[in-house]
Amino acid sequence: MAVTVSLVALFGLVLFFLLRSKTLGYGAAFVAAMFGFFLASTGAAGPINQLATAVISAVGDL
Repeated sequence: MAVTVSLVALFGLVLFFLLRSKTLGYGAAFVAAMFGFFLASTGAAGPINQLATAVISAVGDL
């Protein structure tokens, strides 16, 4: 749970800065956010969470 909240905050911050720098438009940001919500409700959510946890633990061991 803590990893998920941290990643959501990180991706939200990146999205905020992309919007502020006008690198990403509001429509594309909306599509990216909706893609994330819909992806979370599919069967791919489990493997994606496992991959993120594995990468975070590997980086933490460095």
